[in-house]
Amino acid sequence: MAASVVQSGSYLLELDTGFDYNSFRLDDATKGVLNNTSYTLGPNTTYADITEYVTEVAYRRGRRNIDDQFGAGTMSFRMTDETGILGPYDTASPYYDPSNDKPGLAPMRRVRLSRSSEYLFVGYVTAYNYEFALAGPNTVAVQCSDDFYLLAQTQMAAFNPSAETSGERIETVLALPEVNYTGTTAIDVGTVNMGHDSSYTLNAGQNTLAYITQINQAEQGRVFMSRAGVFTFQPRVGATLSGSVITFADDGTNTPYDNVEIEFDADGVLNRAYVQALDGKNALAEDLTSQATYFIQSQSITNSLLHLQGEIDDLADYLLEPEPAPRFTAVSTSFALLDNAKRALAATVDIGDTITITKEITGLSTITSELSIEGIEGNINFASGHRITYYTAPTTVVFQLILDDPVYGQLDGTNVLG
Repeated sequence: MAASVVQSGSYLLELDTGFDYNSFRLDDATKGVLNNTSYTLGPNTTYADITEYVTEVAYRRGRRNIDDQFGAGTMSFRMTDETGILGPYDTASPYYDPSNDKPGLAPMRRVRLSRSSEYLFVGYVTAYNYEFALAGPNTVAVQCSDDFYLLAQTQMAAFNPSAETSGERIETVLALPEVNYTGTTAIDVGTVNMGHDSSYTLNAGQNTLAYITQINQAEQGRVFMSRAGVFTFQPRVGATLSGSVITFADDGTNTPYDNVEIEFDADGVLNRAYVQALDGKNALAEDLTSQATYFIQSQSITNSLLHLQGEIDDLADYLLEPEPAPRFTAVSTSFALLDNAKRALAATVDIGDTITITKEITGLSTITSELSIEGIEGNINFASGHRITYYTAPTTVVFQLILDDPVYGQLDGTNVLG
């Protein structure tokens, strides 16, 4: 059953045991009854509640910086085993699978972490390390990864894709028989077109996740696993047609935080961008004024999947960041600072959401920024509480045009057609 974490809420950690107790089974007096709703056609997953053994959990998804690529989300947790029930050699353990003579708690089992029925991480166990102690209880250290881990283990056969948008190309890749991704997806159609002539034929052996990353490099969007384990692809990062889902403030209003990071450095400058497609088309974008002030700071993409000259030009222009500017890069809070409603809200913020941060600076007016979430890190200690950090990037919030509305009916840069 779910366990209460001090000043944080109710948490549940579940692990796939490897044996299927919940599917319809012929000739079984209970599971073989036609039209029953408890035992449906499988295969189904049987999860074991292992929360009572857990002492700490750490999870991480997304990216820290908007210039980084998205990788697999990870989770690790530690358990204390007083009796040996979690060990791989205990055949009497309720987690052991006698029908297959295998431990139920083992690598590549499904795992999911939730708070008050809202998932925080869904993935697979990649390493299960049992540590025997000469004195005191044994401990178990578990490493997990989301579905990106599976995609990183597959290689594609040679194929010549048709003309597609970025989102369509991702759907094509996931449906390949050698990939056969069966998870839930939320894939935007994308804003750019992928090449399709003979020069774009993929050779056999291309890593699936690396190719999806290459698609997103052309799109400059977000590709990640959501907190509920949904493969998500979002279009090119730009203006956001939504308001903030949560506001963090240090003045006693809204949601309190205890740390905010501000970046203002030369690494944010990019004043020369070169993009070359696989067929040789290319574009160069430069900001000479920025180069005169901050020297030449460049980026080169030489394997772009784009094939239309206009979109190659647009990507080179999009990459330019000629001027450094101070910005909030991360905000952290402890659930001990929040009431129950704010804890529930903070736990469900996901990558791609928009948040607001306000900071009072002595001698200056309050600074307020609307930001997009690019990454999330959480640490849960069952004895001391839940702490979470959101990594952010600047965004511009725009609003859907509403005819005859005195505010949203104005034709300007912040009101757009939906």
